[in-house]
Amino acid sequence: MPARIPPIQCLLTFEALARLRSVTQAAEELCVTPSAVSHRVKQLEQIIGAKLFGRADFSLTTDGSEYLAHVREGLAILERFPGQDAVQGKRKLRVAVTPTFSRSILMPRLRAFIEAYPEIDLTLQVSIPLLDVVAEDADLLIRFGTGRYADVEHLCLMTDEVTPLASPAYIRENGPFDTIEELRDAKLIKSPLEPWRTWFLAHGLDVVEPADGSSFNDIGLMCDAAAQGLGIALVRLKLGQPWLDNGSLARISPRNVPSPHAHYLCWRTGAMDRWEVAAFAEWLKKSLV
Repeated sequence: MPARIPPIQCLLTFEALARLRSVTQAAEELCVTPSAVSHRVKQLEQIIGAKLFGRADFSLTTDGSEYLAHVREGLAILERFPGQDAVQGKRKLRVAVTPTFSRSILMPRLRAFIEAYPEIDLTLQVSIPLLDVVAEDADLLIRFGTGRYADVEHLCLMTDEVTPLASPAYIRENGPFDTIEELRDAKLIKSPLEPWRTWFLAHGLDVVEPADGSSFNDIGLMCDAAAQGLGIALVRLKLGQPWLDNGSLARISPRNVPSPHAHYLCWRTGAMDRWEVAAFAEWLKKSLV
C-alpha cells in the first residue's frame, strides 16, 4: 500500500507551530482556531507515525526536527514552482462585505492589497447588513454581530465604540444636548444594527428603543440621514470617521461607549486551505492593526 501523503494544511500548521512555539500565535498566523492547530498536528503525527513535539513548550523531538527540515524544503519547492496557477491565470476570490464597512474601512486600504497581490482577482459582494446573514457563494464573509457563529470558522477583525453624531447645523438649531434627558427627548435616528439602548444603559437609563423616528438598516445611510439634519444617530466611530473628517457630522458628547458587537471575518471549513483566501485574511487582519 502506498504511503499516505499528509494534507498541506497539516504541514503548514506544523511548520508554523515549530517556528512560533505557540498554538495561539500559529492560529492567528494561519487564520484558524487554536483547536484546529492542535487537531492538524495530531492528524499529522498519526499519518507519519511519529511524535513531533516533546513538551508543553513545543520543543521538537528528534523525529520532529528531522521532519521539519523535509517539510520546509518541500514547502520552499512548492513556493518556487508556478504550478497550475500560471496556466489557469489569476486566482479568483469572492468576499462578501457590509456596505459601510466596505466604504469606510476596506476601500481606503484596497489598493494596497491589489498592488501586493496582482495574481488575485478580487470580487466584492455587498451583503445585507443585518446580524447573521450569510452569503453562501462567498469565499470570505465579513459579519457584524456577537461572534457566536456555529456554522463557520471566524476571527474578530475590529471592535468599535459608539457615540451620538449629528450635523453641525442640527446641533446649532436644536442643541446643546448637555444632559442625557435632553438627548432622549431629541429626534433620534434608529437602526437595528446599533440600538440606542446601548448608549442609555451606559448612562444609567434602562429605556426601550424610541418608538418614533426614521430607521435605517445600513449605517452609511443612517450617517447620510444625520448629515442631512434629520436627527441624531448613534454611530460607530470607525465607520463614521469619513463623515467626521469631512465635517458633515459632529459629536454630541465627548464620551464613547463600547459597541456590544464587532466585525468578524468568517469562512467555511477548508476555505483557508486555498492560498488566495489565506492571503486576503492575513492582509486584512494586519491592515486593521
